[in-house]
Amino acid sequence: MPLDPQVQALLAEAAASGRPPYERMSPAEARRAFLELKDLAGPPEPVARVEHRTIPGPGGEIPVRVYRPDGRPPFPGLVYYHGGGWVIGDLDTHDSPVRALVHRARCVAVSVGYRLAPEHKFPAAVEDAFAAFRWTAAHADSLGIDPTRIAVAGDSAGGNLAAVVPLMARDEPAPAEAGGGPAPAFQLLIYPVIDHDFTTASYRQNATGYQLTRRTMQWFWEQYLGTPEDGRDPHASPLRAEDLHGLPPAFVITAEFDPLRDEGEAYARRLREAGVPAVVRRYDGLIHGFFRMAGVLDAGRRAIEEAAAALRQALG
Repeated sequence: MPLDPQVQALLAEAAASGRPPYERMSPAEARRAFLELKDLAGPPEPVARVEHRTIPGPGGEIPVRVYRPDGRPPFPGLVYYHGGGWVIGDLDTHDSPVRALVHRARCVAVSVGYRLAPEHKFPAAVEDAFAAFRWTAAHADSLGIDPTRIAVAGDSAGGNLAAVVPLMARDEPAPAEAGGGPAPAFQLLIYPVIDHDFTTASYRQNATGYQLTRRTMQWFWEQYLGTPEDGRDPHASPLRAEDLHGLPPAFVITAEFDPLRDEGEAYARRLREAGVPAVVRRYDGLIHGFFRMAGVLDAGRRAIEEAAAALRQALG
């Protein structure tokens, strides 16, 4: 399909701005530039309560933002990991989409400010992501969450973390005395990074011209990994996990003009082959990042509605 007309306008505006690609910036500059785009997500929707706090992590305190909906607990839970190539993005850049999910899915969300690369190489982000899920499960009662109904979700690099956490929860169950608790009940993967591989058809077809480029993704991986060999680790590239049995059901969102399209869809196929229910929703005419552009893209709003509906259906 042709590019969505609203996407065409957005790309034209970005080209006219003269803003350099992230790989030509320092990580600090890239973070500031990414934060400047947060208004594309639209105005933040009201929720009943937002709490800023820190939780213990393997490398120090992890900032989290807890969002609560109206109503009486217990609610379903959602642990959300923001996108940004493990290098950029934070709790502020993804405030609006998380609020929208909380409002529509009527869940308590814990948005996680995991450690970023290159200051903190792989597996720092993975360790923080898993610690945040375990903390949420262990503190479900005080958060007003039903511990048997906690989903993980994330977009792009956050989708990578949301795919890795269920693998870790399956393979590394925590003892009860360590505050273990249940595994994720559902995984919402929004155009996720799933494999350290730049040779797929979608990488070839969408290497340039659609905002997220092949070179930008290579730069993100270079910042994230300690060595190229780390990219073969299933906790970096979950598509390379030998066994996907026993994982929670998944809803995978992809975009037609996205270098990451094929790996997200390949992961859903592997899940289904392992007997795990997995639904793929490809958005034709769209580019990477559209989920957090609901303020300017009609398709972004539709994707949030569909993601929230999937959470409601999965978590009850």
